[in-house]
Amino acid sequence: MTSASPSDPIPSEPVTQDHATDHTTAAPVCYRHPDRHTLLTCSRCGRPICASCSTDASVGQRCPECMRSEGPQRVIPTGPRRRGTAMAPATTTFIAAAVGFFVLTGFGSAQSRLVVDLAQINFLVAEGEWWRLFTPVLLHASVMHILFNMWALWVLGPQVERGVGTWPFVGLYLAAAGVGGVFTFYLGGPGDIAVGASGAIFGLFGIWLNWAVRRRGTIQGRALLRQIGFLLLINAAIPILLPGVAWEAHLGGLIAGFAIGEVWSRFRGPDVARVRTLIAFAVAVLAVLAVLI
Repeated sequence: MTSASPSDPIPSEPVTQDHATDHTTAAPVCYRHPDRHTLLTCSRCGRPICASCSTDASVGQRCPECMRSEGPQRVIPTGPRRRGTAMAPATTTFIAAAVGFFVLTGFGSAQSRLVVDLAQINFLVAEGEWWRLFTPVLLHASVMHILFNMWALWVLGPQVERGVGTWPFVGLYLAAAGVGGVFTFYLGGPGDIAVGASGAIFGLFGIWLNWAVRRRGTIQGRALLRQIGFLLLINAAIPILLPGVAWEAHLGGLIAGFAIGEVWSRFRGPDVARVRTLIAFAVAVLAVLAVLI
């Protein structure tokens, strides 16, 4: 990392983004310091910024202009610090729904009517029951199954939801579940039956992986990339050690989450939450079309 020195000239007027790239090397440079190459970008407006111009935010980093427009930020103590799913209503709702359905199905009984009606049964999906791509997120086969998935959702979900917004998060969750279901449909057999939120959970892994890959030039990005890589290796081994695990849903959800994160990263501006929501739900619609065509 580089640091600013008192002699570094800081232009009185911000350099526009049109001049924020060194065209001799095509490498991004800080928009305030054109002589400094950087891999950092403002997570709000997308301007390239150097370490001296970067201010850490709750999600990513901010450039000086965005910090000024957002105004001073203070932490106002209102009692004990809330953690976990605080301010993440969709994450909380998905966890509560999964737990509730687990109880209603007799703790994952395969004979439950709800399991028969909501599980992904491939030959029924082939007959047009497309909603079965999404409804398995409500079902789990055992205590260990739901504990692992809900723990992962509780760990990964709130930060993503707070970072991108509740409705984009809902769209991401459903899109990853749908794409995971498509992979299970095409890579599995007609008689295969799948339950669980693993495809949606791997969508969250996918978006974290995308975030880490795009920031692999930073210390934080490299550390996260190692952590996510380690977790993915463990999960890749699970289907080998435990036959019957729907690895197809894992793969589909991971790819969906990574791809959605990549597309999301291309959009900025005041309507970015709406755009992210539309993109995610569009992927969910494509998943449905993939099994109906």
